[in-house]
Amino acid sequence: PIYNNGRFMSSREVNLELMSFVETNILPQYNNLESHHGLSKILNIIKQSLQLARVTTADINMAYTIAAYHDLGLNGPKAIHHITGGKILSKDARLLNWFSKEQITTMKEAIEDHRASMAHAPRSIYGCIIAESVRDLTLETVFKDTITAIRQQYPNATKEEVFRYFKKHITAKYSVNGYIRLWIPNSNNAKGISEIRRVIESEVELQNTFNHYFDL
Repeated sequence: PIYNNGRFMSSREVNLELMSFVETNILPQYNNLESHHGLSKILNIIKQSLQLARVTTADINMAYTIAAYHDLGLNGPKAIHHITGGKILSKDARLLNWFSKEQITTMKEAIEDHRASMAHAPRSIYGCIIAESVRDLTLETVFKDTITAIRQQYPNATKEEVFRYFKKHITAKYSVNGYIRLWIPNSNNAKGISEIRRVIESEVELQNTFNHYFDL
């Protein structure tokens, strides 16, 4: 298979027929999406999902399939892409070659549960795995991505204005009282968010770190 080059999976872990089906029919669809949600991003999320599946002893074929399908809903409205993605998976009758109807329902629910702003906890370990895998909560990634998104949304904003938007978003999402939730203890994301929160707690360090990534 074209994506099975020894980087993160082997035939002993993911069913080869399933892998071939996904690589031929599902993964190429991400080439039509913006680069932020493109194929390279999905491959990394698959890698993270398989690693967490090993740690949690979850079914690796289910984790693989959820990761492969989870953002297909971005071909439609972004606000409901998690719902759309779940429907795409659940309506794909070809998956019955590898999974029971009950497993497919679980995978559908996991995709529905992967958004950071979700009000409830994921309904299964598979929802926890994909919710963790879609996040790269390193300080550098979070700060750079947030600054980039704000500058794109407000192209005429001054540096001071960008910082105000940045601080509001970072605090609302990543602070101790923020809305983001982590579902798998001791994951790389847990370490990352701890560092982000340390910086948020210091106004001086938050400003200095913002300045560093803003000026890159």
